[in-house]
Amino acid sequence: MDALFNINVQFYILSYLVGGIPFGLLLAKKFADFDIRNAGSGSIGATNVLRAIKETNPTLAKKLAIATLLLDALKGVLILIVGTLIGLSEATLWAISIFAILGHCYSPYLKFEGGKGVATAAGVLFFMLPLEMLVALITWFVVGKIFKISSLSSLLALVAFMLSSFIIHPEIEGIKTHAPLIIIAIIIIYKHIPNIIRLVKNEEAKVI
Repeated sequence: MDALFNINVQFYILSYLVGGIPFGLLLAKKFADFDIRNAGSGSIGATNVLRAIKETNPTLAKKLAIATLLLDALKGVLILIVGTLIGLSEATLWAISIFAILGHCYSPYLKFEGGKGVATAAGVLFFMLPLEMLVALITWFVVGKIFKISSLSSLLALVAFMLSSFIIHPEIEGIKTHAPLIIIAIIIIYKHIPNIIRLVKNEEAKVI
């Protein structure tokens, strides 16, 4: 129990709990009276919010998808800002980032189900490594425009991020390792396994 009084542990728990807030689900229920877990991929992320609601209300679907994207991205960032202001170490900040993504992917409020982790990862990684995240965002935008497949653009953006991180930051300041990035990549790829299978079979749905 003494560990609970450790400020690092407190931030890990807080990050996980905040990361687990299912904004896509809450927004869709509040403004569209719709449970997005019963449509599309069943995910709670922005893409499924758009896909689930656009048939009945395209304008509302876009607004809710954008709101979901921003809120999911900010979940980890807000905790990181507070942690930075009070002087937490780089290693602790990276652990906070991972716990925020885990919270989104395995939400304690949804029986440990959740989203794909892309928006939350994008938020924390933009805070921690903005140059690499800029490369990833450009990749995500270009691939998305060309192929209009959300999972493909997200996965290739992840690849671009990882490759650029080894080029721009061969040794990440404060931790001297890429281990947190590898852990984040594994989480996101694991959550995308069904999408990867559909991509291989050429069955993945497009976002129009």
